[in-house]
Amino acid sequence: MTSQLRPAFFMLLIFTVITGIIYPLAVTGIGQVVFPHQANGSLIMAEGGKAVGSELIGQQFDDPKYFWGRISATGTFAYNAFNAENLTGSSGSNYGPLNPALMDMVQARIDALKAADPDNTAPIPVDLVTASGSGLDPHISVAAALYQVHRVAQARGLSDEAVKALVDKYTEGRQFFILGEPHVNVLKLNLALDGVQ
Repeated sequence: MTSQLRPAFFMLLIFTVITGIIYPLAVTGIGQVVFPHQANGSLIMAEGGKAVGSELIGQQFDDPKYFWGRISATGTFAYNAFNAENLTGSSGSNYGPLNPALMDMVQARIDALKAADPDNTAPIPVDLVTASGSGLDPHISVAAALYQVHRVAQARGLSDEAVKALVDKYTEGRQFFILGEPHVNVLKLNLALDGVQ
């Protein structure tokens, strides 16, 4: 029996070192050298080197002078990647299309959008009233950004054309030219707006 346990223990030790120490250190090192921005959270830095957010995780905006992102479905704290207290984090709402909670959430967002811009009679893009699968999406569609241009311009005392030009500037194309649709990173756009003031 000892002759069987010794090689088994030895193999366990070897694979623990390889998969538990060498592999993670190698992947971390390669990530830091080849993709340092992404490996460190794709942080967006303000002047003075202060992190103001990540390109990968949305933030809550509800002031009329800012573009609003998608609804976050991450529980009581919006855009929370993980909350140890409540054991909640990245998740979709998992509400079916006929669930009254989903309808209430959508209607509340419609009411908020209409209250912030009562003269806007355009159809509200669906991504402004629904959550993404992760509940953390930092992007909105170009249509969702354009829907909000007049409200943001009015709240900031800017022309619609100036705000639309910023939307155009911060519109990102399809990934690898074929995946997804053109989209706008809400945090980057809002930071650019603050730079205009």
